[in-house]
Amino acid sequence: MTLQSTDMTQITAPTRRRPPFSWTRLSYVAATLALIAGTGVLEGYELYLASSILAYAIAAMGLNVLMGYNGQISLGHGAFFAIGAYTAAICIDRFTVPFALTPIIAGVAGMGAGWLIGKPALRLEGVYLALATFGLAIATPTVLRSDLFSEWTGGVQGLFLLINPAPDWAGLDLDQSIYVAVVAYFLLFAFLTLRLVRGLNGKAWIATRDNPIAARAMGFDVTRAKTRAFVFSVLACSVGGALQAVAVQFVAPDSFPFFLSISLFTAVVVGGLCSPLVGPLLGAVFIVMVPNVTEEIWQGGNWAIYGGVIIAIVGIQPRGLAGMLAWIRDKITTHATER
Repeated sequence: MTLQSTDMTQITAPTRRRPPFSWTRLSYVAATLALIAGTGVLEGYELYLASSILAYAIAAMGLNVLMGYNGQISLGHGAFFAIGAYTAAICIDRFTVPFALTPIIAGVAGMGAGWLIGKPALRLEGVYLALATFGLAIATPTVLRSDLFSEWTGGVQGLFLLINPAPDWAGLDLDQSIYVAVVAYFLLFAFLTLRLVRGLNGKAWIATRDNPIAARAMGFDVTRAKTRAFVFSVLACSVGGALQAVAVQFVAPDSFPFFLSISLFTAVVVGGLCSPLVGPLLGAVFIVMVPNVTEEIWQGGNWAIYGGVIIAIVGIQPRGLAGMLAWIRDKITTHATER
């Protein structure tokens, strides 16, 4: 038996295919560059508004993970927003911690509080968890006003924060310094959120939300999944609160009423559930900008317009503003393909 020789010159290495062009990645890069460019384009009050929107967007990212991906309803995350804000304020006022580091400390403090509160609270489900967390939001302003903590919190009068800008070599004023720090934390949480929801944690959260019994059968620890989602949402809210306190340079109990929790809830639903980045950002723009716009349209009746807009958005598109953008994008894409 003879073996036929093989012409080795005809054997070629398989060609590596280039990954398809991703409009999503391009949009992320463009959005990042736009945020960075805002440092030189915006000024004064515009920088403050942009910083506030991004701070609320960070908080909405965390709450979106809890509500959208894990299916847990919370009406009390304004309390954790307040914990983050007051932690940052105390660090700046009493210990002269650089403002850019205070969100890290606030996040650790918020995670500790979230773990202590979330462990027993997550035994409840649905409306019972919503009511329990809503009770936390109602109690928070009263606790902040209490004389027991007034030495640290400033009581009813609150705390004014003396914040130093970036070093002279950076060439940034105070507003620009705060905005740059907020953008950095926003990009960090955008990265973390995408990694979590697209990884094993995201699968566990969705499985727990859709069918807890099936999730247990698949090997997911349902209790641990709920706790992780709750703690991450608290971390994001605490960091967002710290950044908002830095942007405003003032904290007081009246700045964190129970309506703040409703506003964060609104940002998540109106922005779009299960939209990890676009939804929270659009929701933050909504809760920050729309009340100011409606006040100019109808003084004294601005909340009537605000409520009407919410009803219209949810009625037209249950997936919120992010769903509207996706619908418009699909229509444009379909029309371009047909042509």
